[in-house]
Amino acid sequence: MSTPSRDMPRREGSFEREPARRVFAGELRECRYQFKDGEDEKSPTFVLLPTGERCNRIFLVGTLTEKTRQGEQNMFYRGRVVDPTGTFFIMAGSYQPEAMQQLARIETPAFVAVVGKPSLYQKPDGAVMVSVRVESITTVDKDTRDIWVLDTAERTLDRIAAAKAGTTKDAATAKEQYPTVDTAVFHRMASDALAQIKM
Repeated sequence: MSTPSRDMPRREGSFEREPARRVFAGELRECRYQFKDGEDEKSPTFVLLPTGERCNRIFLVGTLTEKTRQGEQNMFYRGRVVDPTGTFFIMAGSYQPEAMQQLARIETPAFVAVVGKPSLYQKPDGAVMVSVRVESITTVDKDTRDIWVLDTAERTLDRIAAAKAGTTKDAATAKEQYPTVDTAVFHRMASDALAQIKM
C-alpha cells in the first residue's frame, strides 16, 4: 500500500477534506480537548493533540488484535489496533457501511491501515476515552507498518519542535489545555517506537 509522504488534504466533492494526521496511540490517548471550528452544524470537529496540533482525521497503522460485532438492528463493530506505543480503539457502524464491511472481512490478527475521525467520550466514571470512527480500513504488510512508524515518529518530533517554538496555530490553546504535559514524554515515545521496528 502506498502512503503519501506528507499529511495532505483530500478533495471530496467541491471542498477539501481535513488532512489525516499520523499520530501514535500513546499520544492520542492523552487527548482531553475537543472543539468545533466554526458555528455551522457542518463545521469540522477537532481533537487537540498534546503536542499542539488539531486533527479532524487521523491515519494509523498497527495490528488489529481483536474485533467484536455488537447490536442487531443498529449493528456495528468495535476493534483494537495496537502500535508500538499503545492501543487505538476503533469502531464502524451503519453510518460507515463500507468501512463496517471492510472491518467485518478482516481476520485477526492482521496489520491494518486505518483512516478515521477521532472523538472524545466521557465514561460514567469520569475517565475520558478516545475512539476512532473508521472511514476506511485495509490490510497491509509489516513493511508498511514500519514505514508508518518512521513517518509518525518524524511528525511527532516536528510537532514537538513547533510547540516549543510556539509556531502552531493552536500552541497557546495546547498549553492551556495540557498544562502538566511534558513533551519530552512524546519524544521518548517516538524513540521507543523506532527502537521496536527493524528496517
